[in-house]
Amino acid sequence: MHTEYIRSCPSWQGGHSHNDCVFVNTDSSLPGMQGLEVAHYQGEVYPCVVIHWFNKIGDAADKDTGMWVVRPGEGANNTAEYTIIHIDAIYCAAHLIPMYSMEFLPPDLKFYHSYDAFRAYYVNKYADHHAFEIAF
Repeated sequence: MHTEYIRSCPSWQGGHSHNDCVFVNTDSSLPGMQGLEVAHYQGEVYPCVVIHWFNKIGDAADKDTGMWVVRPGEGANNTAEYTIIHIDAIYCAAHLIPMYSMEFLPPDLKFYHSYDAFRAYYVNKYADHHAFEIAF
């Protein structure tokens, strides 16, 4: 039996918040990433969650890495795209790797800024065997 914990803590070890990314099942008739979306989990513990969507870039995984690429979703007026979903729609945790540029990172960049500090991310299918089976 496998148990996975998806975390959303307002104060991680007495510091800043810790909110995981997740795969959300949006179309179970499609295989792998085609039927899944990636979101940044935020909020309190209820049978529903507030999420910030990530949009897929392209129709297939990156040819060089074999990983899908996503960017933070934007709604009207370039504002973050948030939605409330039921927790049963969450499939499992997702691990994102920032797409770094040629510029140096600011020295004051903290881990809790990572989902806001970059323009695009790789969906890490190599994080574990579950992700490898999902994000093809």
